[in-house]
Amino acid sequence: MYQVKEQERIFIYTGPDGSGRKTLGKMVATAFDMETVLSYTTRPPRHYEIDGEDYHFVTKETFLKMAEEDEFLESVEIDGFHYGIREKDIVETFQKHNLVYLALNHEGAEKLKQMYGEKVIRIFIYANRETVIQRQKMRQDDEASIKRHMSHYDEIMDYKNQCEHVFENYDLPQVSFQISETIETYLERNLIETDY
Repeated sequence: MYQVKEQERIFIYTGPDGSGRKTLGKMVATAFDMETVLSYTTRPPRHYEIDGEDYHFVTKETFLKMAEEDEFLESVEIDGFHYGIREKDIVETFQKHNLVYLALNHEGAEKLKQMYGEKVIRIFIYANRETVIQRQKMRQDDEASIKRHMSHYDEIMDYKNQCEHVFENYDLPQVSFQISETIETYLERNLIETDY
């Protein structure tokens, strides 16, 4: 397993579907030299998603073959769809950046936390049930998908107490600023350790 170096950090955005975790991840990354690592998934892309930008969309056959060849650091199955992260992608990203971020479900966040310990900082993003449903409708998710996402809402919300930081996403620019300030504290602590 890859040994995360002293100055390297993995920030994981997790929380309910429709909470805005991916949007916030992208916004915050622009303030830092931070790059994302995309998951692989067998679920079909939503109409606004782009392969290679939101996820690597692959067939079930491809995914299972990759899993068989031990390419995934962690993989989970949710509602019949597979999701996985390749350690190779994390390692390659670390070659160019000290900070990487991922948007993961709570199972994925938990697995990476167990693997990399304090190098992983979980940022839980949430909104209340009505807001989350509204956002999913705005992005034109179909009723079946919304119902599927919402069936996991309470279970996902329970995970927030285990995360290092929790933010209610009520206002994107405001929350993006708060998260940036939080990330800054990890970088300063690092500077102090290495400067003296």
